[in-house]
Amino acid sequence: MKNVNKEMFISAMIEKTDFSKKDTEAMLDAFVEVVTSILRKGDKLTLTGFGTFRTSARAARDGINPQTKEKIKIAATTVPKFTAGKTLKEAVK
Repeated sequence: MKNVNKEMFISAMIEKTDFSKKDTEAMLDAFVEVVTSILRKGDKLTLTGFGTFRTSARAARDGINPQTKEKIKIAATTVPKFTAGKTLKEAVK
């Protein structure tokens, strides 16, 4: 499995569109900013066929430091989640 980084992703987007590298990078950055803003507000974003971005609350819990075996408290937090849509799931089968 190959890891595709931001530059490689932008290059692939340029091949599919007639936009410049600068414009494509600006659109990707804007997409990330908008998704982040939506999730920060606690809302969810559904892109039909592609998937849904949402947040999930993770409760506080006890953990163990693997180096010292000492018990630690892990604080509650909110984490982003992505659920793939039907079209995306079928495309990658």
